[in-house]
Amino acid sequence: MLDEVKNKDDVESVMLEIGRRAKAASRPLAVAGAERKHAALIAMADAIVARMGEILAANAIDLENARETGVASAFIDRLTLTEGRIRDMANGIRAIAEFKDPVGDVIAEWDRPNGLHIERVRTPLGVIGVIYESRPNVTADAGALCLKAGNAVILRGGSDSFHSSGAIHACLVEGLRAAGLPEHAIQMVPVADRAAVGAMLAGLGGAIDVIVPRGGKSLVARVQNEARVPVFAHLEGLCHIYVDASADLAMAEKIVVNAKMRRTGICGAAETLLIDRNDAERLVKPLLSALLATGCEVRVSDELAGSVDGLKAATDEDWATEYLDAIISVKLVDGISGAIEHIATWSSAHTEAVIAEDAAVVERFFAEIDSAILLHNASTQFADGGEFGMGGEIGIATGKMHARGPVGVEQLTSFKYRVRGAGQVRP
Repeated sequence: MLDEVKNKDDVESVMLEIGRRAKAASRPLAVAGAERKHAALIAMADAIVARMGEILAANAIDLENARETGVASAFIDRLTLTEGRIRDMANGIRAIAEFKDPVGDVIAEWDRPNGLHIERVRTPLGVIGVIYESRPNVTADAGALCLKAGNAVILRGGSDSFHSSGAIHACLVEGLRAAGLPEHAIQMVPVADRAAVGAMLAGLGGAIDVIVPRGGKSLVARVQNEARVPVFAHLEGLCHIYVDASADLAMAEKIVVNAKMRRTGICGAAETLLIDRNDAERLVKPLLSALLATGCEVRVSDELAGSVDGLKAATDEDWATEYLDAIISVKLVDGISGAIEHIATWSSAHTEAVIAEDAAVVERFFAEIDSAILLHNASTQFADGGEFGMGGEIGIATGKMHARGPVGVEQLTSFKYRVRGAGQVRP
């Protein structure tokens, strides 16, 4: 990390220097062997566990500062590190280390009639800029994933997690040094000034190849509006669950409660529950009662008012709201057709789930809903790269170009063509 920036006028020059260093580090990193990257990742994980006390002490400072500002409980949850979460962070890095190295992987190959042999081969993207807010674990996930894919990365964490992210970053640098890789392959922006974000969005003089934002709607919107380089992003996680008349009720109760309440502050948390009107008498009371029993606030459409005690009225704004809190909106729909129509109108194209035993309903749900992740008889909280077997993720992309869904190691590569000939010339 560069020396502390004392003058805001210096931010641009500091950021350009970070970009220069990242670009320089990306070249040897792109050709680093799989064994060296593996060694660096294992050393990073070991350092995180060994320096757990330092990380927790740094996190305590961030938590104290956050509580003094009176932020919401969901924000505190995202910011909080525990021994368990730190060990999970280290285990996530170890899992990434064991993945097959994607760099140099031949995706496809074929021969032409003229004898040319053509290969499409995975290659690093180059330098990735990651801009995130309160989740300090993103520091470890992003650093490890980018390294595994042969990319240098510039991390700009939020001011709220500044101390926590800095302590984690020190462990990542320790791992790079232990494996003999350039320490500037993973850099942390040392200044909280918003001008640093603007400099990254401008590309740092051509150093940054892609930007990945992880944070709230305002951050992601700014990145998408101002970035002069490609962006992997999702604006928000407005996730739905549709419970069909064919659903197993006990299964539906378990999934709905988990999808909403396991961790309310993550982008894969369910925000809207859609219930098949054709079997409302069987489904509504048990599902809403199960949610209320966990302390969840339940906001319902007019026709559901009074179906159980303790409900609140929903407005049109609720169907468009990512609560990131213990609140859910609920509506009756006319079967799978009604569910598809509602999701098409209100979804952010992140994650949707269907609870059903009718195979035809499931196939229509999968075929006609165009969100990045679709689940059948499973919680939306599985919308996570680690749960997909990717070891971890740098984010969930809801766009349709290059990467979509969990952005893991493979999604952090591009490709090039290798063409082998034997003297061919074009007539």
